[in-house]
Amino acid sequence: MKMVFVSDLIPLLNVVLCTIIVILGILVYTRKGAMGALLIGVAFGLFGISHLYTLLGLGSTWETAMITARTSGYILVIAALYLFLNGGIRNDQEEDSRF
Repeated sequence: MKMVFVSDLIPLLNVVLCTIIVILGILVYTRKGAMGALLIGVAFGLFGISHLYTLLGLGSTWETAMITARTSGYILVIAALYLFLNGGIRNDQEEDSRF
């Protein structure tokens, strides 16, 4: 019985943390205009969906959807980091320093 609780706790914790990251990503995007933050938020939303499938016991039934969600999430994180690497953060900081 204890093992079942622990195995359910991990995906639940992942869903909660992913939800927090989605909310923060949206807030940073709306306040700072940082597209990278929005992409990371959406990516973690996709990770959260895959964790929710696991939590609901749908992992084996929706395996293709989980693989697609996680792969898309990783691609979005890569895109966000590429934006940051190519000046996405620097442009936001320059705008902030003018005010």
